[in-house]
Amino acid sequence: MKRILLALLCAACMTSMNAKTLVAYFSATGTTKAAAERLAKQHDALLWEVEPAQPYTAADLDWRNDKSRSSLEMKDPEERPMIKQCTDVTPYDTIYVGFPIWWGICPRIINSWLDNNLPQLEGKTLIPFATSGSSGIEEAEGYLKNTYPMLNWQKGLLLNK
Repeated sequence: MKRILLALLCAACMTSMNAKTLVAYFSATGTTKAAAERLAKQHDALLWEVEPAQPYTAADLDWRNDKSRSSLEMKDPEERPMIKQCTDVTPYDTIYVGFPIWWGICPRIINSWLDNNLPQLEGKTLIPFATSGSSGIEEAEGYLKNTYPMLNWQKGLLLNK
């Protein structure tokens, strides 16, 4: 019985490792994480969290404070927060890129992740997905297409529920 369970476990691990779809996401509060988990399960995809090297605090995320970390990052189009760890995107054909909408677009940490994975992302299908309390994804889609025109961006998804 133990051998059968071990074999099934190994098969499940291999299936995840051979997945051709990746769901990479950044989540500041857990909302985007929940959406990413649902998406990964739906597409039998590997899940990868884009984590900041320095985690965001509640004060960092206070969008009403012009001096908060998130506000300062979003004011500077060249800002690229450090990420904790990179992932190898080469095995994947389709990559969902998820984030909460900040100031109408993706947080700068998504730029960090994309920049760290160029040019390995070229030739892959990229599908943005976002969560937002009040914004659509259209502005974020346009931003990504304009900032990374060399990448194959597809229509994005707004996954609030």
